[in-house]
Amino acid sequence: MDPQSVDLKKTLNLMRTDFPMKANLPQTEPKTLERWQREDIYGRIRRARQGQPAYILHDGPPYANGDIHLGTAFNKVLKDFVLKSKCMAGFDTPYVPGWDCHGLPIELKVDNQLGSRKAKMSPAEIRAECRKYAEKYVEIQRREFMRLGVFGRWEDPYLTMSAQYEAAIARAFVDFLDRGYVYKGLKPVHWCLRDRTALAEAEVEYENHTSPSIWVRFALKSEPWSPALVGRKVYALIWTTTPWTIPANMAIAFHPDFEYVAVDVAGDVYIVAEDRVEATAQSCKWAEYEIRDHFEGRWLDGQVFRHPFLERDSRGILGDHVTLEQGTGAVHTAPGHGQEDYEIGLQYGIPIYCPVNEAGRFYHAEGADGRLPGELIGKTVWEANPIVIEILRSRGALLATEKIDHSYPHCWRCHNPTIFRATEQWFIGMDRNGLREKTLAAIKNVHWMPEWGDERMSNMIATRPDWCISRQRVWGVPITVFYCAQCREPLKDRKILDRIVDLFEQHTADVWYEKSAAELVGPGAQCAKCGSSEFTKESDILDVWFDSGSSHLAVLKDSNGLSWPADLYLEGGDQYRGWFHSSLLVGVGLKGGAPYRACATNGWALDGEGRAMHKSLGNAIEPEEVIKRYGAEVLRLWAASVEFNEDVRMSETILARLIEAYRKLRNTFRYPLGNLWDFDAQRDAVPADRLPEIDQWILLRAEDLVMRCRAWYAEFAFHKVYRAVYDFATVDLSAVYFDVLKDRLYTAAPKSHTRRSAQTVLRRLLYALVRLCAPILAFTTDEVWRHMGLDGTVHTALLPEPSELTTGIPDEQRKRAENWDRLMQVRQDVLKSLEIARQEKFIGAPLEARVRVSANGDLYPLLNAYADELPALFIVSQVELSPGAGDTVQVKVERAAGCKCERCWKYKTDIGSHPAYPTICTSCAEAVEEILHA
Repeated sequence: MDPQSVDLKKTLNLMRTDFPMKANLPQTEPKTLERWQREDIYGRIRRARQGQPAYILHDGPPYANGDIHLGTAFNKVLKDFVLKSKCMAGFDTPYVPGWDCHGLPIELKVDNQLGSRKAKMSPAEIRAECRKYAEKYVEIQRREFMRLGVFGRWEDPYLTMSAQYEAAIARAFVDFLDRGYVYKGLKPVHWCLRDRTALAEAEVEYENHTSPSIWVRFALKSEPWSPALVGRKVYALIWTTTPWTIPANMAIAFHPDFEYVAVDVAGDVYIVAEDRVEATAQSCKWAEYEIRDHFEGRWLDGQVFRHPFLERDSRGILGDHVTLEQGTGAVHTAPGHGQEDYEIGLQYGIPIYCPVNEAGRFYHAEGADGRLPGELIGKTVWEANPIVIEILRSRGALLATEKIDHSYPHCWRCHNPTIFRATEQWFIGMDRNGLREKTLAAIKNVHWMPEWGDERMSNMIATRPDWCISRQRVWGVPITVFYCAQCREPLKDRKILDRIVDLFEQHTADVWYEKSAAELVGPGAQCAKCGSSEFTKESDILDVWFDSGSSHLAVLKDSNGLSWPADLYLEGGDQYRGWFHSSLLVGVGLKGGAPYRACATNGWALDGEGRAMHKSLGNAIEPEEVIKRYGAEVLRLWAASVEFNEDVRMSETILARLIEAYRKLRNTFRYPLGNLWDFDAQRDAVPADRLPEIDQWILLRAEDLVMRCRAWYAEFAFHKVYRAVYDFATVDLSAVYFDVLKDRLYTAAPKSHTRRSAQTVLRRLLYALVRLCAPILAFTTDEVWRHMGLDGTVHTALLPEPSELTTGIPDEQRKRAENWDRLMQVRQDVLKSLEIARQEKFIGAPLEARVRVSANGDLYPLLNAYADELPALFIVSQVELSPGAGDTVQVKVERAAGCKCERCWKYKTDIGSHPAYPTICTSCAEAVEEILHA
């Protein structure tokens, strides 16, 4: 070929790749998902890790009610990060996702759909509608989770409404019953008036509430214990924020060790804790008062007071629960309406009296003296507050009243305030068989992430009441207990109850509602107490937290390829009082230990201003919306970019930053892909000890990156992985190495040592980075892997080993890499000076420049030793060095000498030295000659 006719542009080794710069993730990701499904990617991964040590993450079941929200997506992606990183670390990582399908939210939705038809339907028919509703949303959420790129056994998840799972729940209850943990008793529990059911601690949220607080006097009926009080009108003075509970008052509690005083106010004497006198006087507007006597609280034990408007005595009792933080030091005690009241009532044998029905309305209840005033009957507790206040005022018993804003329990579903109401419920006793003590011990064997989880869970277990496990609903697993129709004695025959569990496993728990008690019990059963053979069924169902808390029993089994206990539970922070909590109690009670070795929590997903997301506020960002606009990969990148233990934020501004970050990471992959089109690693790779030093330096930097990221993956510090990879991609690679490399890659002869060296390094970097990023960028790394022409999928590969990058680099060369750290610092100084010269329009591009660098000390000899490599490092045409006088590097920018080479665009003084190529430099001419004669 005639050199004069050569098209110089065609002699350049320009990038060639089908890997698109624009990702079009919303369009390409669904195609990837279809291919993954066709290829059974989850099955391929499991087969690739067969026989390896297992790592079990047990999925906390989301509720099958509505679309997933940003917090749900965040949690699911985090779990996927854990499993993908563990899989690529060499573990077998089976993942069985699940759904919580029972419970009140679904039942209420179905109630609304059925309307008046429900009244004509049997419980079995209502349950069938609930099952259909749950199935609908399981399918919707399954598609939404899979769209996130989460791998798992999606075709066969666990469902709490499946026959196998419902049998496991029922079996867990029977086991608790058989081991003596379970009892039925009249006890106050959180009660939702709207939903007419008991609530577990985990189903109660505390919100601000305004209540009427009142100061009420109870006249002393018994003889005074102090001579100073004989012949005087003496009253115990109580304070409460629940006036409606006054009709249920049975006692007044005092602290045995507190100092109390008798306060004379205009002839009436009030018993008040000494430390509360001033505050009480202010609230009750006592202009003048006099202290008549001092005495310890223990003197009040057994004193008898008179209810202010009922024919009933109120007994003086002692309790350590009395505090001096609020009130008078004398605590109104209604055992039917408070946990502490109930407990102290049991100690004193006081009746558990509750004159409020399931709708929260007053009625004439048995169990206490005194008939309620007619104006209270049929009124709700909230309607009763002003009525009680007015009755007290009319009886002269009300000393003061005021409104108070305070934290008050609300139902987590309907967000209405709850009440404490004594009802017959089933409980698991926390102190039976040492359950509380054993659970506290088990907590110490769990790795909590964050560490404060240990203390938080311990405090909850140490102070929680007995677990109320019964609910007055239909959609759930029934409490498998029969009662003698004659004497109401529970039937606890284990053989019969086990047979019921077997029936559940064959037919689901619906069989409880489809068959009569006689059919279920079978022939020959007799009451152990009275001998009757007629039985009725318990109508309550189990708490849904008992359902989900039994998941480890139902799911962590050999039949699922899973073992007990799980290595990890990972859910939101609210699960300390929810799934973490109930699972722990079930695990300790039935298996002797925690069902998880480690327990991690993620924070809440908030808007950009740190507010909770609500549709009503208009600040909710739905995952489906983000995916449609930008792709699931951007959501995954967001999940990796934040420290997941803390609350995390999402906004359009944050999304814009993430999209830009994704673009830079994608281009980082595209650069090596575009420059490896003619490179065969087997044929063309350059041994590591023959690589130029800058190539060795970047490989050593990558080695350090891999070492750090592997450690961070192991501790689930995904945000550190993201930040380190991003910085390496944008700073070490894009801003430095890739920039320096362009001249070698584009202008050197295709098979030259310098170009093959660069390609060798790019191949090593690409192969390491695609695997290092795979747990996070599931879609993109799969795409890169395919464009690399590699077999299989990146998701069956292993994380890179640090040594892969640097194998073959001699130790002495490792030490010389430190030189490049110093050279990079000088490069920064040079680039700043070049930018100033460009802004001043002294130069247009860096290659138009010659820089003069002055340095002193040991830096000048170092620069001099690398003088030939400095123009490429600084991306200028020439570099001149000279010893300096000061401590800092001095940089002067000049116009480069010579003319511009039409091929490499450098300014050289040897342009046209090759007679056949008058417009290009010597090195370009040699490269062209090699190309033409190849």
